[in-house]
Amino acid sequence: KVPFLDLKAQYQRIKDEVNPAIQDILDNTAFILGKSVTQFENEFAKAHNVKHCLGTSSGTDANHLALWALDIKPGDEIIIPANTFIATAWGATLCNAKPVFVDCHPASYNIDPLKVENAINSKTKAIVAVHLYGQAADMDALNVIAKKHNLVLVEDAAQAHLAEYNGNKVGGLSEVASFSFYPGKNLGAYGEAGAVVTNNDELAKKLIKINYRMEGIQGAVLGVKLKYLARWTEERRKVAAKYNELLGKIEQISVPVELPYSKHVYHLYVIRVNDTSLEKREETRNKLQSFLSDNGISSEINYNHSYQIMGFQVDFIIQSLCIFKNVSATWDIRKVIFLYLKIWPRLAFHCQCLPSLKMNRLSTSHQRSKIFFKSNFGICYFIF
Repeated sequence: KVPFLDLKAQYQRIKDEVNPAIQDILDNTAFILGKSVTQFENEFAKAHNVKHCLGTSSGTDANHLALWALDIKPGDEIIIPANTFIATAWGATLCNAKPVFVDCHPASYNIDPLKVENAINSKTKAIVAVHLYGQAADMDALNVIAKKHNLVLVEDAAQAHLAEYNGNKVGGLSEVASFSFYPGKNLGAYGEAGAVVTNNDELAKKLIKINYRMEGIQGAVLGVKLKYLARWTEERRKVAAKYNELLGKIEQISVPVELPYSKHVYHLYVIRVNDTSLEKREETRNKLQSFLSDNGISSEINYNHSYQIMGFQVDFIIQSLCIFKNVSATWDIRKVIFLYLKIWPRLAFHCQCLPSLKMNRLSTSHQRSKIFFKSNFGICYFIF
């Protein structure tokens, strides 16, 4: 079995360090903030080459705090990518500002700088660059746009711990950045937690004025895990390379593309189904997901709640199929079907060739899709 998430396996490897760290918090009743949080904040700031880090109670709170500290006010407009988790938009709405959604780039799935300027008007105050799935957004291009229009550039790095852009860690590439330590993240707490980082001394002083405090236990757990994060990240990248090797030649899907400026940390490994019509893509994706499930391989479809259901009155909805009403003619996300496979550190592969299963020996599109996926996933034995 290959679960989408197995925190128990990770805990078993580090419990001899985590347990005493948690016990120390209990023994000293240091439940809110305290030494463990301060130490983690200092070490996380060093890891991302920034001057200041403030631990928070969640990634969503970090999104809000970052924009609040920039004096975002009711009626302001904040440009964010349409392809992101809902908490990015919540950062704006918690300030009573309006999120303005911009389409994504076809290779990175991050916000497309070429489409950002069309969304700018006199009410626009900031651009939030989400480093989605663990790949950095195109920060140079976004910085040029932000400076041209006197806007503030913000990073949402919830999925991108230790990711890099042109050799520089994310988090220090803008005025302020938010991180999430939700348990399933590459660096995850044992509960809710987040952080805001900045190199701006005055902004750092303002960040402490809202009561979004990190718990002592989360600081202790994150402090232990942070010591292993660089190694875990390289192991993730090795697994992603193996996935690319095994899946990259299958014409029915597109595998992730690591852009030249990016060091991808693969919070998620996202494949895209390539059939000609939306209906066919949905059908193929669902059959593929069912096939993987039948063979013990977990996957997910995100983000599967529409913005309208979550309370946003906008002119498009985002569902599991990413259906948009108004998108660029060059990048129609209605035709995109995503399937998410989880990558684990220490996920080892033992592969053997199955030369009898050749794509050109199969006749129908349905057969080709089913058997070829079976051949590629079937030769991999996943060991945790």
